[in-house]
Amino acid sequence: MDWSYALTPFLAWLVAGTLKFFINSIRAGQLAFGQIGYGGLPSNHSAIVSSTAALIAMKNGIAQPAFGIAVTLAFIVMLDANSLRRAVGNHASAINRLAAKDVSHTVLRERMGHTRIEIAAGILVGIGVAAFARYFLS
Repeated sequence: MDWSYALTPFLAWLVAGTLKFFINSIRAGQLAFGQIGYGGLPSNHSAIVSSTAALIAMKNGIAQPAFGIAVTLAFIVMLDANSLRRAVGNHASAINRLAAKDVSHTVLRERMGHTRIEIAAGILVGIGVAAFARYFLS
């Protein structure tokens, strides 16, 4: 069995998450444990799905049905990250403003989705991890 198909998305998640933590820590001027989660550069979700699609393309070619399925899944995930999850973050922001005077209101996380640049960075991380996996894990 070729374990690279299981390890590559995990490695992409790990690399993207580590990069995001360091980038957020540099921006905040302190360790940014409170900013771990959704949103930020690079997109973990985009890195995961693009690493899978890229690995399939590198190992089996783009003419394979598995590549088509992986690309379809990647587009769904990235569109969701850019539109639906960003809309959820905008709604959370509006709710927080409306409920600001209510002391019992738990502040909702507003940073949920990704910008196109964050998604593109995730794609680059995913492709890079897939290339690493192609040559070192197989």
